[in-house]
Amino acid sequence: MRGTDNVPRMTSVHLEVAEGVGTIRLDRPPMNALDIALQDRLKELAEEATRREDVRAVIIYGGEKVFAAGADIKEMQAMDHAAMVVRSRALQDSFTAVARIPKPVVAAVTGYALGGGCELALCADFRIAADNAKLGQPEILLGLIPGAGGTQRLSRLVGPSKAKDLIFTGRMVKADEALTIGLVDRVVPAAEVYEQAHQWAARLAQGPALALRAAKEAVDAGLETDIDTGLAIERTWFAGLFATEDRERGMRSFVEEGPGKAKFL
Repeated sequence: MRGTDNVPRMTSVHLEVAEGVGTIRLDRPPMNALDIALQDRLKELAEEATRREDVRAVIIYGGEKVFAAGADIKEMQAMDHAAMVVRSRALQDSFTAVARIPKPVVAAVTGYALGGGCELALCADFRIAADNAKLGQPEILLGLIPGAGGTQRLSRLVGPSKAKDLIFTGRMVKADEALTIGLVDRVVPAAEVYEQAHQWAARLAQGPALALRAAKEAVDAGLETDIDTGLAIERTWFAGLFATEDRERGMRSFVEEGPGKAKFL
């Protein structure tokens, strides 16, 4: 990967920043099992990426071999109902922190993205998958349902029927089927996943940060409400951007130089 912040690799997930792109890297070999410590650190780094002005776009990446094969089952097996009542909110909050990063987020998916791994990929705005990737929500095979947003984000992304198929059966889908049903947005050779994700993120990192934030908020918030409320959200953001320097720069560049030549950094 590209340059880093020289962050010590003592944690199972860390943030590396280069060229305006922050990479949240899962690093818990061999399968990036999402234990409690990783979940909590993921939330911290998502909030850090949100705050940092030098982070203008984000990549979620599990490495060359696997994105994340799901929760740490041995850890979960030791938990009873009372413990999970307490933990389930923190679990969802860690993923929601990623979903709410107010900047473009792309998941670079290699190998397995199962259970919590698939749910983490669902938190991104865009998903680039390796041609050998396998995704799914196998919780039903454990006598459970997805608990980190899968029943909600998956159905919103691919529709309720396809979501129920994956959740009810617990089956894995290969990259080509994932692309067909809209679970991922692009399939590339495994060796190119991170580079393609970086190109996507780096391009958007050069864009108008406030307009990108507004666009993401308008789409995401609008999906949760009726069309009239969604239009009101859009209208508020649209008018508000007329108070920004980026809007002035973009329009001035368009008038003086033609479309697509504005520099926003």
